[in-house]
Amino acid sequence: MPSSQQSAESDTQSLTASVTDYPIEHGRRYHKYHEGLYPFPNDEQELDRLDMQHHLWKMVNNNRLYLAPLKDPKQILDIGTGTGIWPIELASVFPDATITGTDLSPIQPNEVPHNVHFIVEDATEPQWLWDDNHFDYVHMANMIGSLPKLKEVMRKVYKVLRPGGWFEWHEIDMRIRCDDGSIPPHDPDSDTLGEYAPNDWVDLSERAAHKNEHPRKFLIAHELADLMSEVGFVDVEDRVKKVPLNEWPEDPRQRNLGAWNERNWLDGLAAWSYKPFLTLGWSKPEIEVFLVSVRKCISDRKYHGYNNFHVVMGRKPLPGDSRASSESRDSR
Repeated sequence: MPSSQQSAESDTQSLTASVTDYPIEHGRRYHKYHEGLYPFPNDEQELDRLDMQHHLWKMVNNNRLYLAPLKDPKQILDIGTGTGIWPIELASVFPDATITGTDLSPIQPNEVPHNVHFIVEDATEPQWLWDDNHFDYVHMANMIGSLPKLKEVMRKVYKVLRPGGWFEWHEIDMRIRCDDGSIPPHDPDSDTLGEYAPNDWVDLSERAAHKNEHPRKFLIAHELADLMSEVGFVDVEDRVKKVPLNEWPEDPRQRNLGAWNERNWLDGLAAWSYKPFLTLGWSKPEIEVFLVSVRKCISDRKYHGYNNFHVVMGRKPLPGDSRASSESRDSR
């Protein structure tokens, strides 16, 4: 382990009030470390939803935690680990690997597999804790509305990955799509609310993310593959699967995924809306009234909506690989 990482872990083992004195706003608990960077809660209600969401994405991926072609990785990094459920479950798959999860909040369990470690860290910091070429595999997931500059984070992933190592990002595209015309047409540039409230919610969330004190991107899944290639990753692949918004499909598996996705949306809407919508000048009562319409549409089986779920992966080139981009070489 690099000496810089040993020092960082020592510093974070005894957590101070600057990390754990969580602020309470709008009846929800939020992170304290670098307060305000992450606009969503970290309380028990949200942790339960995150674990449920983890199970949903596993079902979408046919019960797989990762899709990259890994071969006996020894050092694994999970950025924005949340509850830590992904590293904990991966520990038995790769018992000889050291798996490190990072997050702004120390909300992970204390009792974990021997090869799992958690560190409080901000992924947007200019310098990460590890030396170059340290990890065999880096994983990210569920980062919508969390990062200001995706390419900067990817460049740092590129640096800490060893040549030949894999980077994999799992992300939902919150835009609601429809293939049969059952959802009314939508104009994202309109200043008036439309007939289908979830589309308006997505537009407002995107505007709020850019207007935030710490501007960031909300709709990111569709551009991850292109950005990976631009940074210098090779063999980039974007696997996209449709996840129904509720139980409208006739196919049993899709209907089950729809039930889980509907629950995830309904349980997450308040957490995803309070802070962002307040930056748009909404009051809490106005937000609650609007969310009633959003929930009603999400659960209405006459609307055949779905989200695209993306698994994007890329490999750091080996020395001499002719496909390495000039941009990646310049950023090293």
